[in-house]
Amino acid sequence: MPIWDSVASAIRDATQRPFTVISASPIDGGSINEAYRLEGIDGTRYFVKLNDARHLAMFVAEIEGLKAIASTHTIHTPSPVTHGNFGGKSFLVLEYLELGYHGNEKLLGEQLAALHRCTGKDFGFNQDNFIGTTLQPNGCKESWIDFWCEHRLGFQLKLAVVNGYGGELQRLGERLIVALPAFFDSYMPQASLLHGDLWGGNHTYLKDGTPTIFDPAAYYGDRECDLAMTELFGGYTGDFYAAYRDVYPLDEGYAVRKNIYNVYHILNHANLFGGGYARQAEGMMQRLLAEV
Repeated sequence: MPIWDSVASAIRDATQRPFTVISASPIDGGSINEAYRLEGIDGTRYFVKLNDARHLAMFVAEIEGLKAIASTHTIHTPSPVTHGNFGGKSFLVLEYLELGYHGNEKLLGEQLAALHRCTGKDFGFNQDNFIGTTLQPNGCKESWIDFWCEHRLGFQLKLAVVNGYGGELQRLGERLIVALPAFFDSYMPQASLLHGDLWGGNHTYLKDGTPTIFDPAAYYGDRECDLAMTELFGGYTGDFYAAYRDVYPLDEGYAVRKNIYNVYHILNHANLFGGGYARQAEGMMQRLLAEV
């Protein structure tokens, strides 16, 4: 594949070391990008993602998220190496990790809690990024409720109209936006640094059992958002949750608010994939409104 010469050149420029590709092996598991293990003559390996050239911004945003999380020194992430475009393709080169797939689940909970202790002044991030392939606006706001209404729930509802989901979905969404302050009467979230897309497929373990997280959609927001998403699709153990709560206990209102945060992801799935996700979002919003 001709792109590998361009990728190798970018790696040489970034690392200031010789690198010549001898093999590029496809790796399973990615649903959005093509993934490869790139190996050089000296045995050096890199993890490479490929997509259409129009998705380069997605890779640039991922790099910024990885850098932000790494800067906290709380939990391991793969180090970005370089990125670029060639021949209608965009690419992202990351450190290649030797994985063990099983590891210290308790430590994962503790380290995620430590990440969430890293806070910012406002809610948002220094740039927009992507949740899947959907733009995720991150313009900073002092108010968490304003941020969530405009940049998360409201943004997805506008996309849903474009994608043909009007009617009851929009009526319920508008009612939920109006009702949102009621869920925060006795709870004031801090602007914690979040992974932002923490489903079960975005964490694993190194061979020595060290937890690592990747594919972030990072921003500063309510830490409950990350915890809520871990529950949405599964993949996290009781040891993980117990360890997290021991380090950073959750407010009892989380049991309800987690559904507010997961509506966002279900709406995004409706906008990306269609199917029954819009109806699922309607059901979630109906149950939330019944709590008010």
